[in-house]
Amino acid sequence: MDGAHFLLVDDEKVFVEALAQRLEARGFKVDCAFSGAEALTQLEKDRSIDIVVLDRRMPDLDGVQAMKEIKKAHPLVEVIILTGHAEIDSAVEAVKHGAFDYLEKPCDIDQLLLKARQAFARKTEREEKIREVRMKPYLSPKERDALIAKILEN
Repeated sequence: MDGAHFLLVDDEKVFVEALAQRLEARGFKVDCAFSGAEALTQLEKDRSIDIVVLDRRMPDLDGVQAMKEIKKAHPLVEVIILTGHAEIDSAVEAVKHGAFDYLEKPCDIDQLLLKARQAFARKTEREEKIREVRMKPYLSPKERDALIAKILEN
């Protein structure tokens, strides 16, 4: 997971900054956003982001809606949802709609890193499979698009 680039998204600024410091101390590149809309803007500006750690409950654009927008525009970016205990059902629903996984707040840094490693591995694997599909000269554009869509579904 060397070189993984995180985007932390939560309206609790103190939480985001503390988590960013802990990840940066472990050698990761970290950007922060304090709303779902700001996260979408960051992702448009910086295509090197690998993993978004996204709070489920935010005032402007809730985490599930933000995650759906992220996955629509950036299907290879992995999203880990942070949720409170009472919101587990909505976190499970988010996973059904494309989130990699969810963690309960406050999250343990080792648990977050475990999920992030798994998410980064999945992203890397998908990127490699897509590269392989694009290198096959005998596929029609329609076949190529169908294979890539299938990779992104899994």
